[in-house]
Amino acid sequence: MNTTIVSEYDDNEIVNHSSNQHIDSVLAARLSRRSALKGGVGATTAALLGGVSLSACGGGSDDDETPAPEPIRLNFNAVAKSNADLVTVPEGYQVSILHALGDPIHYGDESWKDDGSETAESYDRRIGDGHDGMYYFGMSDDGKFDPSRSDRGLLCVNHEYVVAPYGLHPTGRITVDGKRPAEQVDKEIRAHGASVVEVKRKSGSNEMEMVRGSKYNRRITSATPMDFGGPAAGNAKLFNKLSPDGKQAFGMNNNCANGYTPWGTYLTCEENFLNVIGRAAGDDAQRSATEIVALKRYGLPENRKSPYLWDTAEGEQYQRWNSKVSAASAAEDYRNIFNTFGWVVEIDPFRPDSKPVKRTALGRFNHEGAWPAPAKAGEPIVIYSGDDARNEYVFKFVSDAKWDPKDINGGVAAGAKYLDKGTLYAAKFNNDGSGEWLELTFGKNGIDATNALYPFADQADVVMHCRLAADARGATKMDRPEWGGVNPLNNEVYMTMTNNSQRTAATLNAANPRVGNTNGHIIRWKEEGGQAGTKFQWDVYLFGARSDNKQSENLSGLTAVNDFSSPDGLHFDQRSANAGGLLWIQTDDGSYTDVTNCMMLAAIPGKVGDGGKVTTKEGQATIMGSKPTEATVRRFLVGPFDCEITGVVVTPDGKTLFFNVQHPGEDAEKANFATSTFTSYWPGNQPGITSSHKGLKRPRSATVVVTRKDGGTIGI
Repeated sequence: MNTTIVSEYDDNEIVNHSSNQHIDSVLAARLSRRSALKGGVGATTAALLGGVSLSACGGGSDDDETPAPEPIRLNFNAVAKSNADLVTVPEGYQVSILHALGDPIHYGDESWKDDGSETAESYDRRIGDGHDGMYYFGMSDDGKFDPSRSDRGLLCVNHEYVVAPYGLHPTGRITVDGKRPAEQVDKEIRAHGASVVEVKRKSGSNEMEMVRGSKYNRRITSATPMDFGGPAAGNAKLFNKLSPDGKQAFGMNNNCANGYTPWGTYLTCEENFLNVIGRAAGDDAQRSATEIVALKRYGLPENRKSPYLWDTAEGEQYQRWNSKVSAASAAEDYRNIFNTFGWVVEIDPFRPDSKPVKRTALGRFNHEGAWPAPAKAGEPIVIYSGDDARNEYVFKFVSDAKWDPKDINGGVAAGAKYLDKGTLYAAKFNNDGSGEWLELTFGKNGIDATNALYPFADQADVVMHCRLAADARGATKMDRPEWGGVNPLNNEVYMTMTNNSQRTAATLNAANPRVGNTNGHIIRWKEEGGQAGTKFQWDVYLFGARSDNKQSENLSGLTAVNDFSSPDGLHFDQRSANAGGLLWIQTDDGSYTDVTNCMMLAAIPGKVGDGGKVTTKEGQATIMGSKPTEATVRRFLVGPFDCEITGVVVTPDGKTLFFNVQHPGEDAEKANFATSTFTSYWPGNQPGITSSHKGLKRPRSATVVVTRKDGGTIGI
């Protein structure tokens, strides 16, 4: 997620100052030893199976041994690039608005009034801001998880940011003498988090609508009580005034991407939690040397003011947003409050009274998401995550427990079984194109109290400070790992590296061969010995670029129908009917917006090893996957002005697609609240919508529903 005018956490700042090898030097060395990757099935002729359900016993056999099925084909004409202030979809498709910021999810609250007058308290029952990652869970008539159900389900949506925030407050965000008014802070706290709403198809249509008043509808916010699970639960480094025993957390923040489990729960991930936490001047004098190392490694030096300034509001309850020493013990102040954020949070959408759980075994960092490999009976649950910051790492979690399909609908109890005990790894990308997963376990490989970088006390300390553990093990520094996904056809893993505008000629390398790489790329890898193995092979799938760049810059040969910049969201379609391997790619871009708003593309990828070498204008060699064609990568939609396109999921029958538009018209400096003048008026101006959103002025984040007018399947 790129920084906005309000969300001032600087993701350009590098807090990883270890001497670990960077992915660029790895790729450069690799190319000097290898002239070309092994040949493979090209993207245009890739044989793709139907999606593998996570609830199935099937898993991922070697794709070389899988009989070739009929290839899938994209069924739409590419959408042209556009700067229009609307969502543009292919001919024959249509959109509707499911819900937007401020929509009430129960009865008793007024509908959105388009003037920011809604009370803070009402946001416990309203849709939050900054729609981001999401997942659809089919629901049976008796209210249980049914992965085959398409006409009724529960939709979980992250609410990452309070952007601008032109929507929440009557005249925008207010700061007076460096302090925020409590009413605005309360509203922003409640507008963060996630929403769970029941959705159902309209009669005679594949369109979806929210079931207002459903017993399943609820909000989880930055004030919601939740438990800790896993090795850090109850650890002294989590003690604070609200939870003296370190077993509870209060709220989750800046939840960006997401995940899901085969037993039917939602995984939501705290990313830029530095937006909400400050630290007082002079606090280092109250800290141990070890604490100072950990705080700085996670980007929280003393005298840091949080962008949201929640800790400046009048009232003791707002002091929890400043991680300073102010009392005799940790149980009496909020010095450890920073450690309570940055986790994967499990939510059971089918039990509205259940308490969310922060699963600490998956590590603490800028969690962009938690993407599962297809579950296979008798094998561990495997989950991949990216740490979204420059020079940070890719992680993998492998459960101790082996998957048993009888645990479907097991809720957070199943989560405790599979997510609280396991092994956390960080990725190292070797020079010869191989890779290895470096185990981050206390007592092994120097991860203990004798470690010179950081003296780890126990496994709780390892997962809480897994960046430092990965530093010590020599994991490979990456360029902002964003969203990931696992191809259900062959279990190959893809992850976006969104961009790096700081790249200079002096630091060119095979993985980053362009000066000022503002367009990003996508890396992929294939595990050896099963998904839980510790070895893998990797290559680069696609490089983002403008189609009018010279060939040496447009490395993947993108054209006007499929060029893109700054890949961010990424999702493999999990529908059940003949869609295995269909990949959705979304952008969050600031480098191509003079030509086009952010977008979503559909892709039919090949596999690791299907490409070859190319050379940039500077003479820098690089290697990548096979070049896409207009038949294998195609622009599916373009969003409204100033937005990010994010979050995508398709119903099991493939006939309804959900995606999110985040912060349309985010340029608050150009807003005039008195005249309702903004840089975007979406979704109120979207042609064809007939809902209560029509005709309103304030731009709002929203969830969009895409269907085909003829009732057919989406994309293929």
